[in-house]
Amino acid sequence: MINVHPQYIKDAEGNKSLVILSAKEFEAIIKELEDLDDIRLYDEAKKEDDGERIPFSKYLKHRKAKNG
Repeated sequence: MINVHPQYIKDAEGNKSLVILSAKEFEAIIKELEDLDDIRLYDEAKKEDDGERIPFSKYLKHRKAKNG
C-alpha cells in the first residue's frame, strides 16, 4: 500500500478542488497504476490464449517473408 499525505486546495465555496502530493508519492502512484495496467493486459492475453505455440524459428521465417 502506498502511503500518501495529500494536501487539498479548496475553491471559494470550500469544496476540495485540487490535490498536492510530493513528487515521490505521485511517482509511486503512477508506478502502481502502470503495474496494475500490466496485470490487466496479462489477464486479457491469458483469456485469449488458445494454447497454440509455434517455434521461434518459424516465427522469424514468417516475419522475414512478410516484411520482404
